[in-house]
Amino acid sequence: MNAKIIGTGWELPAYEADNHYLSTIMDTSDEWITERTGIRKRYLAREETTTSLAAGAAKKALASSGLRAEQIDLLIVATITSDTETPSTACRIQAELGAVHAVAFDVNAACAGFLYALHVADAFIKSGIYKNALLIGAETLSKLLDWTDRSTCVLFGDGAGAAVLTAAEQGGVIAQSVGSDGSRWEALSCMGRVVHNPVCPEQAAPGFLQMNGQEVFKFAIKTVPLCIEEVLRKAELPAEEVTYFLLHQANKRIIQSVAKRLKQPEDRFPMNIDQCANTSAASLPILLAQMNEQGRLHPGDRLVLSGFGAGLTWGACVMEW
Repeated sequence: MNAKIIGTGWELPAYEADNHYLSTIMDTSDEWITERTGIRKRYLAREETTTSLAAGAAKKALASSGLRAEQIDLLIVATITSDTETPSTACRIQAELGAVHAVAFDVNAACAGFLYALHVADAFIKSGIYKNALLIGAETLSKLLDWTDRSTCVLFGDGAGAAVLTAAEQGGVIAQSVGSDGSRWEALSCMGRVVHNPVCPEQAAPGFLQMNGQEVFKFAIKTVPLCIEEVLRKAELPAEEVTYFLLHQANKRIIQSVAKRLKQPEDRFPMNIDQCANTSAASLPILLAQMNEQGRLHPGDRLVLSGFGAGLTWGACVMEW
């Protein structure tokens, strides 16, 4: 049995912050941001939370799938911006949806988080342990950013995407590959709470997200094509037979570089980065859900999904829609 996506959903905050708005609060411009990243706007949470965005996307995905919340056996949320240290966002979503029979937990693999969640869910479904899974990528990255640092804050946005998977004899996930390189963790990181207890005096407050942009760029354009080529070999599928390559929406230049290295036309690499910016673990499921909603995905389509980010982490999969 394979894990097959049967429903998708996405949710963005109400507030739209375009590049012109950012130019009023920092030394930047629409031209500067667009030329370097391909981003024109992003959505920023006001009243929304990681939990509320995740719940909104999940409800839409369930409606799209035709399944009820109580039919879900496995609920995984990929996020680095949970609203609570504990419990997990997944447990809070379980309560919100009434998914009373689901095992619920979070995964933290940053921008590769949805691929990691998909990898785990596929293994559970293939083994026969669970039949129906709800996967969510959700982030409110705006709370981790230094809004005086234009090298990072212009890149990110908030949002959530979700997918419902079920066991199927045909189609679904064909091949997967994930990886990690913890030796380069400092290239993209955000420090958490520090030790403060009766025997340790209070230390500095948690910092903001820090990124070595050049190192992350070099990592992505080298590692992602190799990972994609690996899953294509596993699936015994020529790149020319892939309908779409859905990549984590981090930077337009990265996506273009991957397309070039794979020797595939850019029109087979859909993008929404201009509208949503980088939403980390939410990036892939938002793109997937938007394409599904637009009627761009058809039964039998061969898709490659790939994500990459802090850790450093990466992953890719081949699936048949």
